[in-house]
Amino acid sequence: MGIIELLLLAIGLAMDAFAVSVCKGLSVEGAGGKQMFTAGIWFGGFQALMPAVGYLLGSAFTGYISAVDHWIAFVLLCFIGINMIKESFSKEEEEVGSSFGFRSMFPMAVATSIDALAVGITFAFLEVNIITAVSAIGVITFFISALGIKIGSIFGCRFKAKAERFGGAILILLGLKILLEHTLFS
Repeated sequence: MGIIELLLLAIGLAMDAFAVSVCKGLSVEGAGGKQMFTAGIWFGGFQALMPAVGYLLGSAFTGYISAVDHWIAFVLLCFIGINMIKESFSKEEEEVGSSFGFRSMFPMAVATSIDALAVGITFAFLEVNIITAVSAIGVITFFISALGIKIGSIFGCRFKAKAERFGGAILILLGLKILLEHTLFS
């Protein structure tokens, strides 16, 4: 996986955290640096941790499924992407309070990073430097989440659905690219 694909993947994964951050920013009057940093640390930290865990899990099975690894990567990325797009059309509103404490941030950080766990599993089947990958995902999510807090405090939740659709489309396209590279060009 090249640097461009890795950056696009990181942006795609960060869109869930961005969407939640935008809504969280809406719930905070005059969100500032402290709230932006807190959201960035929670979301960026978990978005970096989960693919590392997924990579370790996937590495345990690489030898058994290397013949179909590109199909697994394709299916997982498409499934995550389709779910993100489907959720963007949901009329159901998420409960997002104004607290930035552990009880509020931990469940949101875990919930927005579950897809990163699945992506980490696909990393085990691809040529990926896991340290570079988790660092890029964590740093990009940190900044996008921090920006989401500020945007939410200014504009509200208008961009939530579009962000989820954009992120989902990126993941689907990356899954398709992986599949095509391994079936047509190998």
